[in-house]
Amino acid sequence: MKNLKILSFLFFFMLVGFAAHAQVPKVPNVGSADLSKQVLGILDNTSGLNLTGDQSSKLKANNKSFVDQLMKITGGSDSDDSKKSSILNLKNGRMKFLNDLLGNELTQKYMGSVLKSINPLKSKLGLAALAF
Repeated sequence: MKNLKILSFLFFFMLVGFAAHAQVPKVPNVGSADLSKQVLGILDNTSGLNLTGDQSSKLKANNKSFVDQLMKITGGSDSDDSKKSSILNLKNGRMKFLNDLLGNELTQKYMGSVLKSINPLKSKLGLAALAF
C-alpha cells in the first residue's frame, strides 16, 4: 500500500512536470537582420508628427545610419563597458541631431512614441536598449 502511494505520488509529479514543460512558450530566434528591420520600422514611424518632406527624409537617413552603427557596436568583440560607452555616445549624438532637426517639443513626442513601441523588444536588444 505504501509503495502504491509513493508510485502514485511520483507519477503525479512526473505528469505535472511534463505538462508544465509543454506549456513553456517557444521564443523564435530573431536574427540581428530581423531585429534591425523591426527597430528601423519603429524609428521610421512618424505618424502624428506632421513632419515636412525634408525632415522626414533626413530622419529616415539618420535612422538607418543609427541602427547600422548600433548593431555594429553590439555585434563587436569589445568589452561590455566599451560597448556601453559607445552606445551612450551614439545616443547623445542622435539626441542632438533630433533636437536640431525637430526641435525640443517634437523630439520629446517622437521619442515617447519610439520608447512605447521599442519596450517589447528591449530584452532582445540587450545592450542596444541603452540607446533608447
